[in-house]
Amino acid sequence: MLLSNAPASQSILLPVSAGTIFGSLAVALLLNFLPWSSIALAPDFVALVLAFWCVRQPRLVGLGAGWLLGLLTDVGNGVLLGQHALAYSLLAFAAITLSRRILWFPLWGQALHVAALLLFAQGISALVRLAAGAEVPGWSIAVGPLFGAVLWPVVSLLLLLPQRMPTDVDETRAI
Repeated sequence: MLLSNAPASQSILLPVSAGTIFGSLAVALLLNFLPWSSIALAPDFVALVLAFWCVRQPRLVGLGAGWLLGLLTDVGNGVLLGQHALAYSLLAFAAITLSRRILWFPLWGQALHVAALLLFAQGISALVRLAAGAEVPGWSIAVGPLFGAVLWPVVSLLLLLPQRMPTDVDETRAI
């Protein structure tokens, strides 16, 4: 039972559990390990979920989580060690820095901010690969981050779902 007629965006969320954060990051990591790196539309799910939690819970998820997830991504994908770790830690820093600003916007405005964050992380990763001697990537490098930004509203609604679960209402309480 809702206590007010406020829209869902104005409702007070339940506290997030550490299991929800850990589980969503683990699922994102597993999605990144699927063999679809050759598909241009495949977004970086770890970067997307990491940006979400850094924006929503900057005190719980931060640079250390970005660094660890980046190292796990590097090891799991067999790429240059530290490439994703640097990109994810800088992404986490930028997302935490902009978190209060991003939350002022509706979901489509947040998606524009997230597009810039994901393009930034992809650019850092590409610069590390270039410094290691890789070829210059084409414009298709921007397709995955832009598709990730398109997925931002869906990811936001899915990851906030456990916090919007109904609680037992105590009819004797005033509020």
